[in-house]
Amino acid sequence: MDTDSIFGLQFVLSIGVWAIIAGFMLAPWLSGKSKSDALAWLTLPHMFRHLGMAFLVPGVVDQPLPDGFANPAAYGDLATGVLALIAFVALKSGWKVKFTLVWVFNLVGTIDLVNALRHTDVAPLMGATWFIPTMFVPLLLVTHVMIFARLMRGEQADD
Repeated sequence: MDTDSIFGLQFVLSIGVWAIIAGFMLAPWLSGKSKSDALAWLTLPHMFRHLGMAFLVPGVVDQPLPDGFANPAAYGDLATGVLALIAFVALKSGWKVKFTLVWVFNLVGTIDLVNALRHTDVAPLMGATWFIPTMFVPLLLVTHVMIFARLMRGEQADD
């Protein structure tokens, strides 16, 4: 099997695994939580998006990744991670703008991932960062969808 096929298979299977975990375990557990608490839990993995800066580190990737991928992916992840941290603090502290901040973080993060996924041609150059798009990005995509679903529910603000 070639590198592109392995990458695609791992990516699709990881989305499936995360979706199954989300559907059978996470969603039922979150259904008993307030809107703020559920969104805070769903925001947690995004607070580690700074790890995408590894796309810029020589030796971690096989060779410098193309700037058209590496810079937007790395800095988009960094921005999303910072926005996720702010949204998390807002949710846990009860700021009035908490849901607006979650919308902003979630939109920026989703756009960042969709933009990065357009560059599957860089998969053979990923080196040690291979785990990011094949394991971590599927988790992020699933939680982005769950966040959008929770935000659009129309339930009353809980606090």
